[in-house]
This record gives sequence, structure tokens and C-alpha cells, in this order.
Amino acid sequence: MNSKVDEHINQSKQWKDEMSALRTIILDCQLAEDFKWGKPCYSFSRKNIVIIQGFKDYFALLFFKGGIMKDPKHLLVKMGENTQAGRQMRFENVQDILDKKSIIKDYIFEAVEIEERGEKVEIKREATPIPEEFQIKLNENPELKSAFESLTPGRQRAYLFHFSTPKQSKTRESRIEKSIPNILDGKGMND
Repeated sequence: MNSKVDEHINQSKQWKDEMSALRTIILDCQLAEDFKWGKPCYSFSRKNIVIIQGFKDYFALLFFKGGIMKDPKHLLVKMGENTQAGRQMRFENVQDILDKKSIIKDYIFEAVEIEERGEKVEIKREATPIPEEFQIKLNENPELKSAFESLTPGRQRAYLFHFSTPKQSKTRESRIEKSIPNILDGKGMND
């Protein structure tokens, strides 16, 4: 047991009982407990298996490689359209967790087996289209083009996604203009 997890649970304003119940089940599966990303995280042989997550309307156990798990009970939820690896098992109360105790353990043991076999989630990277407004800026400014190409692929995708989401061209242009100094400095969206 990790003292940071104890402190986190004790200070939680929501999901305290649910966290405690889930923690007991997970620790019974012989996983190592840690506190990562501000949440209780559990691993096997130093490989992350699950993390406990609390949200406004539900409580979840995220399986890091849930995307390649069998999920015979259809309990794993894909969190977003672009999510490829992780899947959540969601709960609404302690009784829901206790009712699924053996199922939770089965899923955890499957996740551990996947890790023991060294299975990897195949991440499909589709080319992110470059918005026309940004392509014009890249064509006009070789320094900007070079700086953008020097960014890591993840930072490039983050910018392209940020530039592409607005419906109006004017908004896309505004976002691009605001981001140019950071791109020239070699910074990502959140740096």
C-alpha cells in the first residue's frame, strides 16, 4: 500500500468509498500500488495495468491496454473517438463494484497476462491533414515550415488538430497566428 494513495483517498470529496472498495480488489490481485498522474495506479513487473479515475458522473477503472482485451461482459468503454489503447470499466456506486468483484479480478488477471506475453497495442497513426490556412503560412514562411517539421510528430498532430477543429476559416487563421511564435520557438501546444 502506498501512503500517497491513502492520503489521496482520505482527501477526496467524491468517490472515497468507491476508491477504497476498488483498491481492496486490485491489491488482492497482487499488483503494486503507486500514485501517478494524481491517481492511484497499479502495475505488474513495473508495467502499468490499471488506474483508478473519478469523474463527475461516474467512477472508473482504466485498463491501459483495454483495447486488446477480450471484454466478454462488454464492460469496457472507449473514452473518446481517437482513443486506441485504454478502456474504462465504469461504476456508479460501491455496490456496483462489489457486485462485479469477480469480474473485475478476471479482467485484471487478463490484463496482467497480456503484459506477461508482451503484447502491444498497435497504434494506428493516420496522417493528419494540414488545414489550408496553415499550409499557406508554411508555403509563405520557410522558417515556420522548418520549425514545424522539427517538432515531434505528437506536437505536430496537436497543432494540426487545434487548427482544424474550428468551422470558420477566420477562427482557424486566428489560432494559427497565435501559435506561430511557439512553433518558431520549438514549443508544443502545452509547453
